[in-house]
Amino acid sequence: MQTHFSLAALADPDMAQSEKILRACVHCGFCTATCPTYLLTGDELDSPRGRIYLIKEMLENERPADARTARHIDRCLSCFSCMTTCPSSVHYMHLVDHARAHIERTYRRPLQDRALRALLAFVLPRPAVFRLALRAAKILAPFAGFLPERLHALFTLAPKTLPAPSEIDRPQVFPAQGGRKMRVALLNGCAQTVLDTRINEATVRLLTRHGVEVVVAEGAGCCGALPHHLGKVDQSHAFARDNIEAWTREIESRGLDHIVVNTSGCGTSVKDYGFMFRNDAALAEKAARISALACDVSEIVEKLDLQGSAPRLKVAYHAACSLQHGQKVTRQPVEALARAGFEVVAAPEGHICCGSAGTYNLLQSELADQLRARKVANIESVAPDVIAAGNLGCIVQIGGGTAIPIVHTVELLDWATGGPKPEAA
Repeated sequence: MQTHFSLAALADPDMAQSEKILRACVHCGFCTATCPTYLLTGDELDSPRGRIYLIKEMLENERPADARTARHIDRCLSCFSCMTTCPSSVHYMHLVDHARAHIERTYRRPLQDRALRALLAFVLPRPAVFRLALRAAKILAPFAGFLPERLHALFTLAPKTLPAPSEIDRPQVFPAQGGRKMRVALLNGCAQTVLDTRINEATVRLLTRHGVEVVVAEGAGCCGALPHHLGKVDQSHAFARDNIEAWTREIESRGLDHIVVNTSGCGTSVKDYGFMFRNDAALAEKAARISALACDVSEIVEKLDLQGSAPRLKVAYHAACSLQHGQKVTRQPVEALARAGFEVVAAPEGHICCGSAGTYNLLQSELADQLRARKVANIESVAPDVIAAGNLGCIVQIGGGTAIPIVHTVELLDWATGGPKPEAA
């Protein structure tokens, strides 16, 4: 793609990076075939190619974002299926991230929209605040019909019950059973520690049972992905800095072989810390080291001698977009489930997003509901006994549309190797 950025604009490292990405695009349109929103709307501007045109026009002319550009960029799920499809290796993730930051900085949204996005960016990354908000949502649920339509999804997706805070999520060290094979830090996350404490508990049991010492580092928390995808760069970078410093202290004191993430949306973000802070002289080296150590939990499991005796259940594995497209981790979860003794089946359209996408199902609920219905129909067509996924958002989203039990992949692996049976199963 030909571009005409001014030299002054290209002096900005972010602008120069986006210009490089834009020039890689050859307008082929392969991305339209795998873009979930384009499949639903048929609108070229709801495809990666269309959004690239909008972003190019906005950035190249150094103009503030307008309502049309914001609307179509907001509809992007950041599923990155387009990056898997693209023959020219266009790094759409970094381009759309830059566009979102530019929109947040230059476009004044309607008041209700601004308030909702600010609320989500503040509440979701803070477990104590999030827990209080969900309790309030439960009290207000009978009155949800009187609230603005934009707020309905907040109540629809709120769980009816909440688990008690888990002791597993406080800073501590879990010793390996038997001889120690490696030492890892676990990102216990933010929303996950409120919505489903069983995932981290199963992860710790699974890893320690197989000779891994697990540390939950003091000062680590939200990865920053939630505010990052809302264009709130300062907030997201603040969370990322805290994690980088917390894990760096752990590396320098007792050493780490890996940083394990069991929520794939967070894993994609942590693996990108090196890029995020590439121009920060104080953090660039530390951030790059953290990104290099980051692994999805399935990548760690692959390194272990995992042999299970699972009940003969048919498991439909749902590949979260952030895992299969964002991190290019595809075979490891499937192979681990098969080694554990499960019968793993693939549902049609496994490359298409379920509609969760961080806060997407709260901000774009109509499109998200359509994608969930499509995903559930495809999964149910293979008649599994249980669904496995590696991302909490997908578990909540898909679970809201089917009676088939859905659990995190590590819960099944933990069960098959001596842990308790997952409650949902």
